[in-house]
Amino acid sequence: MKTVSKAVIASFAVAMAVPASAETLRWARAGDALTLDPHAQNEGPTHTIRHQMYEPLIIRDTTGAFEAALATEWAPSEADPNVWVFKLREGVKFHDGADFTAEDVVFSFERAKQPNSDMKELIGSITEVRAVDDYTVEIVTDGPNPILPSNLTNLFMMDKGWTEANDTVNVQDFEGGEITFATTNANGTGPYVLQSREPDVKTVMVRNEDYWGRNDFPLEVSEIVYTPIQNAATRVAALLSGELNFLQDMPVQDLDRVESADGLTVKQAPQNRVIFFGMNQGADDIEADNVDGANPLADVRVRKAMSMAINRDAIRQVVMRGQSQPAGMIAPPFVNGWTEAMDAESTTDIEAAKALMEEAGYGDGFSIRLDCPNDRYINDEAICQAAVGMLGQIGITVNLDAKPKAQHFPLITDSKTDFYMLGWGVPTYDSEYIFNFLVHGREDDIGTWNGTGFDNDEIDAKIESLASNTDLEARNADIAAIWRVVQDEQLYIPIHHQVLNWGMAEGVGIEVDPEDQPKVKYFTMK
Repeated sequence: MKTVSKAVIASFAVAMAVPASAETLRWARAGDALTLDPHAQNEGPTHTIRHQMYEPLIIRDTTGAFEAALATEWAPSEADPNVWVFKLREGVKFHDGADFTAEDVVFSFERAKQPNSDMKELIGSITEVRAVDDYTVEIVTDGPNPILPSNLTNLFMMDKGWTEANDTVNVQDFEGGEITFATTNANGTGPYVLQSREPDVKTVMVRNEDYWGRNDFPLEVSEIVYTPIQNAATRVAALLSGELNFLQDMPVQDLDRVESADGLTVKQAPQNRVIFFGMNQGADDIEADNVDGANPLADVRVRKAMSMAINRDAIRQVVMRGQSQPAGMIAPPFVNGWTEAMDAESTTDIEAAKALMEEAGYGDGFSIRLDCPNDRYINDEAICQAAVGMLGQIGITVNLDAKPKAQHFPLITDSKTDFYMLGWGVPTYDSEYIFNFLVHGREDDIGTWNGTGFDNDEIDAKIESLASNTDLEARNADIAAIWRVVQDEQLYIPIHHQVLNWGMAEGVGIEVDPEDQPKVKYFTMK
């Protein structure tokens, strides 16, 4: 068994000190990674930081296409349709010098299936992971799973020995506030090594000179200094002053200002993400409203009225300065199952919305709390503020409670919010990912982000069948049928598809990733 002490971990971080001539990427965005534990949180900015240090078996490149990472080949077994065979990259070492082998892959999958793991829905169809030899792994699924590789692009591999030696075999209980060694320390196979970590302040990583892909990628950045800056004006000021040379979460109101500044440029692309509101329709009564003994959100007419009150085009023009695409479903156009027709189904009609409220018995309206993050999505709090006024037009008084994402997200996963904002990216590019997390009824390892209370056994069965249905025509028909229920029941209020804007110094070379997950090994520096 491979083991390594905490003293060794400290020593290898110090040993990777950056030379004075290093090319430093000074990078900022609105929020920090929630944790470094590879399996504790399935959240975009958290994955982004971990992608620099840890690696999955497969990644997606900046076009969204599969690219070999720690696996060099993968295919269904010719002998058994329920098995995928992965050939591992040989000669790879973890940052502490330990060899990467199939033992680590088996361990990482078993760890990711633990109850505290936020990655377990992605691998729910897996029944066994077995090492054939040091560089061959077989993944057994409950029935053939044609899209299994799509679920693995953010599932990071850990060193079994390091994890055991540092008492972090168990996934961090993030929602319970637990802190473990893996929360602020890292030992991956990735292109960058963690040098220092101050949560919500600064994270410093240095180039892994022994990285297996040292000659395959530009790897021109020697040091990454990542700083979360919640305040939009402060972020832009830092970019304009030269304190930063790469900025995600560009405020839309400052795009022209940055674009016109000497030595700076803005790159733009559609994002694989939708922003929407969720509503707790499942409870008999809810705490966040002023209606005693009833839940107005349980009435589909109220949910439809609320959606009809939202003026998505006004949000696009005024709040987002044209940098969004109004949405009618909670799937981005990148995703299998998205249709142009369903994405056009959300319309604004105040008079029709008022009539629905009257018909549902809420002609005089009601009040409710809206929970919103203020450091996660582009103009998230401003979108919520706009929605407050729009819903007021149909008699719904909304009390806005905005807070950082680290406090906001547990409200959803712990069922402590009745009306909330959420954004959803789809790294698998398939509707099954959306359904597993947001539509399936809540169980131990599925439906964990479904705060709506919607729970339909027939729909759950259809969702579960998607993982093993190899008849793609029948599978797509089931996907369409599930979407029809989601739309008709107005489970969510879609707002818009995000547009990404990255600001950078002209010497920084990188194309915008639709996942909003820059991988610094691709960056060039002039």
